[in-house]
Amino acid sequence: MPEDGRLVMSLDFGTTFSGVAYGSTRISNGSTQMVLVWPGSFEHFRKIPTCLLYDQAGRVLSWGLEAKNAPPMEGRTRCEWFKLFLEPKALRDEGSVDNRLPRLPRGKSATDVITDFLTCIWEYAKQQIGREIGAVADLEAADVWITVPAAWDAAGCAKMRDAAIAAGLVHATKADDETWRERLRIITEPEAAAVHCVALTDLHHLRPSQNFMICDAGGGTVDLAVYKLIGQLAHLEIAEICARSGANCGSLFLDLRFRELVRALLVAHPAHLDQASLAYFMHHFSEVEKLAYLGEEDDNKMFQFTCFNVEDQDDPSVGLVNGELTIPGNLLRQEVFDPVIDQVLQLIEDQERRVNQRIDALLMVGGFSGSEYLLKRVEQRFAGKMRVVRPADADVATVRGAAQYGLARRPLVQSVIAPKAYLMKVKLPAEQEDWNKRPAYIKKNDAGVDICENRLQYLVQKGAILLKGQRIKTMFCKFSKVADDRLFTAVLYTSDADRVMRYTDEGETTELCKWTVDLSVLPSFQWAAQNHGSTGFYTEFELGLELDSAEVRGVLMWEGREWGSTVFDFLN
Repeated sequence: MPEDGRLVMSLDFGTTFSGVAYGSTRISNGSTQMVLVWPGSFEHFRKIPTCLLYDQAGRVLSWGLEAKNAPPMEGRTRCEWFKLFLEPKALRDEGSVDNRLPRLPRGKSATDVITDFLTCIWEYAKQQIGREIGAVADLEAADVWITVPAAWDAAGCAKMRDAAIAAGLVHATKADDETWRERLRIITEPEAAAVHCVALTDLHHLRPSQNFMICDAGGGTVDLAVYKLIGQLAHLEIAEICARSGANCGSLFLDLRFRELVRALLVAHPAHLDQASLAYFMHHFSEVEKLAYLGEEDDNKMFQFTCFNVEDQDDPSVGLVNGELTIPGNLLRQEVFDPVIDQVLQLIEDQERRVNQRIDALLMVGGFSGSEYLLKRVEQRFAGKMRVVRPADADVATVRGAAQYGLARRPLVQSVIAPKAYLMKVKLPAEQEDWNKRPAYIKKNDAGVDICENRLQYLVQKGAILLKGQRIKTMFCKFSKVADDRLFTAVLYTSDADRVMRYTDEGETTELCKWTVDLSVLPSFQWAAQNHGSTGFYTEFELGLELDSAEVRGVLMWEGREWGSTVFDFLN
């Protein structure tokens, strides 16, 4: 947490819009402020388009509002929606990137483009904040929080961190400043939104032990997380109780489906399907109709979209009348809105099922939550089960929450409640209980010791409350016949069973991952291999498990020191 008076800045880097917030205990009694003045407009905007305009040489010509509003010109490339190139599927397989998304500029990687955008928005934001607070030194030493989607894995977060450091979000302020990278923190979007929401009266009807879900519906992704109140409101603490989930079904995909609908309607009228015309149609849809659309009650309403080109103005059979494209409301609902909103509803339903606990409130945040039709559909589906709330400032809950998290004297979200049990299948020396219950599982090993196979060793029990980053250590022992027998394969399983099981045949387990641990790095293994290699030898070691809501990490330990580590996988 920051020292008293230190400036905290947060950046919500969104697929379609981005914003910057800041705060300090010396500014406005510790409340957070937003950067509201941006290049390209005299109006105030809490967020600006995540957009860049490049020339043929790959130089940034403009960004934000200016890039978004620039007319198409030969030799210029508008770059948008590039955040989606860091989501897990895209990083594992470039071919999985949605083919409706624009390609990256030639010679630019996703990290390059993100770095360019972060550099532009950050340098400008620092200038604006400096004018407000009048303390440039505070800006250079600020703690910086940047938000990422819930479903991003370690690879995406690492690339985001690399881009942020390359963009200069943090840097050394003096020659001996060796910890400057630690001032850059990553926080997931739903966690940041949860921090903002608990400060509002919307949550004050909840009591300790009750649960609430955050649905962060943004431009590119919709992210979900469930939290439990585990403290009194005077000393509030929340714990995450289920693995986060998310999908690419944000409001951007309404725009893409609208573009497909326009192309289908005007397939015989190519004069209205050039790049400029499509951009003109989409701009009107996105800025005017998208969030205000009401669904079924707009079925009989006709929505008019003015054509960019003045030629080929009439074809009533496709709704082209006097230079306007007219689309019935029911067609928009069926072809544009319902397919995307149905995905959001299914995400919420799946998360509710995964938690398998009562959820007392559903909080809708993010820019897409401003859609009246989305809110209405969510209320229709879930209001009978839980209270549905769209908090004030829902569109900036993430960026404000990230700054509020940084300003807090103690982390608000300190705990993770294990959504399932984490365990390993092991072979252990047979005990009397094993002889009584499973004698068929008992075999002699190469050293002549009776070993019970198919035993389960619990690392984390279902429902356990763990501090974020807490390491659960378990002792293991491996018998090696020869010095080359150095690999120990740790197979991690999960179980949804509420009871503690002793044997593998007592309930269903699901394999999560394998971790092949090389014990030859341990001094104890090396010594034993040299001195007892001909007769076989045992190596004792510890495996540590660190659990948070995004991933499971394993650590090889011996005598209190780390000798190896790995990131396993998503909890979900």
